Amino acid sequence: MGANQLSVLLWEERELLELLQFKLEEEQLLLVSGKSRWISLATREVEKVLEKVHAAGLARSIEASNVATAWGCPEDAPLSQIIESAPEGPWREILTAHLTALRTITGDISQLREANDQYLRAAYRSSQETLATLGNDTSLYGPSGASAAHSTSAYIIDTKL
Repeated sequence: MGANQLSVLLWEERELLELLQFKLEEEQLLLVSGKSRWISLATREVEKVLEKVHAAGLARSIEASNVATAWGCPEDAPLSQIIESAPEGPWREILTAHLTALRTITGDISQLREANDQYLRAAYRSSQETLATLGNDTSLYGPSGASAAHSTSAYIIDTKL
């Protein structure tokens, strides 16, 4: 096992994070284009990838703990500390490249999640405003239930939200 297995697990985690980034970008495209019909499916896909990322993170943590102990670090040492205690050779460079890539990908994912959250909030507010407008228009019907006035406005309601 050791450093080689840790590197393999870091690669797997990077690939899963890139898949998560892709799924979040997909979700964002759906939100921006107004394709609300597919949002729940996209969200489920994101959740599935997140479960895989969590499992990969646990496996990586276990192997990182083994490598940390072998290289004289505490069991719970972060990857940056493990890199600092790496023996002479290529492992310091390889693990540093993994850490740099992981930081970049997670930063991108954070930005995507924040943007998607803002789009979802805006869509929710817009839906609420539309519904409030529909509920407050008393000019369409009189107290008897008959049409009191004709409105030239048309309302489109997306029932797939």
